[in-house]
Amino acid sequence: MIDYSCRNGEKPGIGTFGKVGILAGLCLCSVCVGCGNDGSVSQAPTQQEQQAETPVNEAAGGEKDTAVSFVVAMDDFSNLQVNSPGIPVYDKHTLAERRKLGLPTAMPAISPYKEGKTAYLTFDDGPDDKNTLEILDILAKNDVKATFYVLGRNAKLYPQTVERMFKEGHAIGNHSYDHDYNRLYPSSDNFLAEMEEADEAIHAIIGMRPLIVRAPGGRIGNFTAAYEHMLEENGYVEHDWNVSSADAAPNHPVARDFIDNIDSQTDDGKESAIILMHCSEGHEETVAALPEIIRILKEKGYQFGVVTPMTPQPW
Repeated sequence: MIDYSCRNGEKPGIGTFGKVGILAGLCLCSVCVGCGNDGSVSQAPTQQEQQAETPVNEAAGGEKDTAVSFVVAMDDFSNLQVNSPGIPVYDKHTLAERRKLGLPTAMPAISPYKEGKTAYLTFDDGPDDKNTLEILDILAKNDVKATFYVLGRNAKLYPQTVERMFKEGHAIGNHSYDHDYNRLYPSSDNFLAEMEEADEAIHAIIGMRPLIVRAPGGRIGNFTAAYEHMLEENGYVEHDWNVSSADAAPNHPVARDFIDNIDSQTDDGKESAIILMHCSEGHEETVAALPEIIRILKEKGYQFGVVTPMTPQPW
């Protein structure tokens, strides 16, 4: 797990890899893998022992990552009114830790930011050992950040990939532990248990808990008022999507279909485009489509953001 050592005893506000990017009103937290008291890099945790030791400020391939930041929620969530769609947001505590420490689990009211025409590339169901890695390579080549809604069971299988997402400045969201509708949708208590199990898996890898979640299948048709109340009580913010690649359609569409779907659904000039794709096994056509999807969105004047609690809802 990545260790976070705050300077001068300050509460964590923004963690950074490499060159520090300062945001007004938030304090800074330096990040290293297995830092000792002197700030030196020691051996990574057991879970990462098979991975070659790499300083956190170096991207995959040895290239320096000069300004990758993320916001760490303060204990009372008072620092989350951030106005940039490009910076991921996490909690250093799991829900179990918050309850044990007597800290709030519900977030205060937060106003969505308005940052102009923004596209949010989101990828569900990962990671895997092939397609997710190729997607990360494409995103790096195009200097684009995205949001990965991961499954807890897959995070356990591919912890190095989850850590790579985190180190490269992408947002990690919770997509449940194992995507089992029979477990998720009998009751909101079941849903919460699945989310907490996934949180624990993610936290064990990156030392952070996502505050953003995506319900498998989306909230429409699956959520009752009890689910909405449960999310609010536990500080989760759920985002569905308003642009779909349809890359999980049963008729096995191909890359050109995904490109055309996203192109047509962004022709109306929507200010906030939350785009649904998948990065798990069997989604090679999504990988093939991604470079052209990015090119089209850039041509239409979109900037790219990552989903946070402040991201406007898609509907």
